[in-house]
Amino acid sequence: MPRRRTSLKSNRVNKRKHTRNLKVKGQLKKTIKKFQELLTKETITEAKTFISKVFSQLDKAAKKNIIHPATANRRKSRLMRRLSKTA
Repeated sequence: MPRRRTSLKSNRVNKRKHTRNLKVKGQLKKTIKKFQELLTKETITEAKTFISKVFSQLDKAAKKNIIHPATANRRKSRLMRRLSKTA
């Protein structure tokens, strides 16, 4: 257990950030899974409208440094490639 006030505060901040990051990552995983389900069901028109939501969440997570920006770009590229293959 840390003794200094700054260490105690940094532990509190880290805990808050950790819970926020987990929440954002969980939501991101859910939306990507939903998008992939739309692709497997071959509802391409719905998938095309839904991909903007996925891209938005990926960009926001990258902006908040929850995931690396290159990771977000790579995931967007792969999802777009899957969409164009099924369409």
